[in-house]
Amino acid sequence: MPETPSAQIDASRMPGPPPSQHRPWQRSNLLNVWVDGVTMEQFLANLEHGVVFTLNPDHCFHLQRNRAFYDAYRQADYITSDSKYVYWGLKLIGRRIPEKVSGSDIVPSLCNYNAKNPDTKVFFLGAAPGIAENARQRTNARCGREIAVGAHSPSMTFVANEKEIDEVVEIINASGATCVIVGLGAPKQEIWIQKYKHRMPGVKIWMGVGATIDYEADAVKRAPRWMTRNGLEWLYRITTEPKRYWRRYARDLEYFWLLVVDGLGRYK
Repeated sequence: MPETPSAQIDASRMPGPPPSQHRPWQRSNLLNVWVDGVTMEQFLANLEHGVVFTLNPDHCFHLQRNRAFYDAYRQADYITSDSKYVYWGLKLIGRRIPEKVSGSDIVPSLCNYNAKNPDTKVFFLGAAPGIAENARQRTNARCGREIAVGAHSPSMTFVANEKEIDEVVEIINASGATCVIVGLGAPKQEIWIQKYKHRMPGVKIWMGVGATIDYEADAVKRAPRWMTRNGLEWLYRITTEPKRYWRRYARDLEYFWLLVVDGLGRYK
């Protein structure tokens, strides 16, 4: 298991500047990473550059086992709560954050917020063939301009194929994108972003957002709002796509045990 930070984060040991210097919010430690205590409004108003990851119980599972994933997470500039169970969990152990700021909400909110900002140019990377392009077209139609300047759905072996990676790097650089939305699934997307982002200097913002591109393309329906508000999105997903999600939610049970251990100050 990776070395675990103490229950109270020492900001001087975190990558980047302490949050109090440049951000009007605090960070709350959870297991071996942290969560930014930020509202969506604050997040959008302050996001100018950096790497954004969205923490959920499945990520917490992998963060106990995958060193490359852990290292990628520790280099992130922003980590928001992608799950009601992260939000509620932090509240339970006395490290409350103001709200859940999930990837599936961040992406449309970011595009809407910057609809009239010509400096924001989005690229969708991920999902099945044609899905990212559909997401691009739908986003542009909603925002009333070509805010999404490119889209690419890579092969299943993309992250291990250096030739294809080189091609994608060229495509992104040629597009002029300043924000890349990566939907390759965790932990692949987070590791890929940290490994290759230096080759795309024009990109200011990177986001690892899982299935969000599918949602933006309307290829996969999101759970009804009442289910999302009450932390039941997992139930909707597992009943609509059981083969895809049952293993994930089964292993997520470990999160609740680790949360209790962390809350008692016994997590190592």
